[in-house]
Amino acid sequence: MINLFNYIDRPSPIHRLTGACKLVCLVTWSVAAMTSFYTPLLIAMTVAALVLFRCAKLKFKDISFVVALMLIYIAMNNILIFLFSPDHGENIYGSQTVLLKLFGPYVVTAEQLFYHLNVILKNACTIPIVLLFICTTNPSEFAASLNRIGVSYKISYAVALALRYIPDIQREYRDISLAQQARGTEMSKKASLVNRLKAASTILIPLILSSLDRIEVISNAMELRGFGKTGKRTWYSGRKFSRSDVLFMAACVLIMIGSLMITWLNGSRYFNPFQ
Repeated sequence: MINLFNYIDRPSPIHRLTGACKLVCLVTWSVAAMTSFYTPLLIAMTVAALVLFRCAKLKFKDISFVVALMLIYIAMNNILIFLFSPDHGENIYGSQTVLLKLFGPYVVTAEQLFYHLNVILKNACTIPIVLLFICTTNPSEFAASLNRIGVSYKISYAVALALRYIPDIQREYRDISLAQQARGTEMSKKASLVNRLKAASTILIPLILSSLDRIEVISNAMELRGFGKTGKRTWYSGRKFSRSDVLFMAACVLIMIGSLMITWLNGSRYFNPFQ
C-alpha cells in the first residue's frame, strides 16, 4: 500500500524525540528557510536536513510516492514562475546576464536561474523536515506532548485522531478500490488515464460514507466514556523533555535567529553574487 503521511516506527534518535520538540523544530526551521534567500544558508540547511533524514532510518520506498508528488510540485512551481515572471531574477538582483534567447519576453538569464536555484533549495531544505515530522511522530505521544506544553487536551486529542485517521483512509480507499476491481472496474495501467480517473472518482462516495460512519462511531465511543467532562487527563504515551529534545530545539531556534540576523546584516533577504 502507498504510504502517504503515515507514522513509520524505526529505532532512530529522531523517533526518540518528543512530538512537541519536533513541532518546535519544524516551525523554527520553516521560518528560517522561508524568510531567507541567502544561498549559503539554504545549502547548509539542505545538507543538514538530508543528514537528519538519514539518521531517521527511513527507507526511500516508504516515502517514494510522497517524494514523487513533491518533485512534481517543485517542477510545476518553477515552470509557472518562469512563465508568469521570466524577469523576476533580473528585478531582484539588478542585472541581466543573457544565456539563451527563446521568444518574446522569455529570455534565460543567469539571474533567473539563480533565483530558481534558491526556490529549489528552499523546498529541498523544508520538505525533508516536514516528512520527518509526519513519519517519525507517534500521534498519541504527539498529543501528550502538546498537552504538556499547554495546549488543551481536547485540541491535542483532535490532532492525534486526525493523524491516526490518515492511514485508515488509505486502507479504506485500497479496500474499496479492490472491491470495485473485483466487480470488473478496470483501474490498472491497462486502462487509459481518463478511465482510471473516472473509476477512482467512483470510490469517493463510498469512502465519504464510510468515513462519516467511522466518525460517528468514534464520537459516540468518546461521549460514552465521558471525554471532555474534566479539565485534565492523563496520557499513557506522555514523555518528559530529554536532553536531546532541548538540544534540538535550541539548535533550530539558533538557526532561525541566525537566518533573521543574516537578513538584517545583509540588508536584504537575497544573496547577490552578481554585484
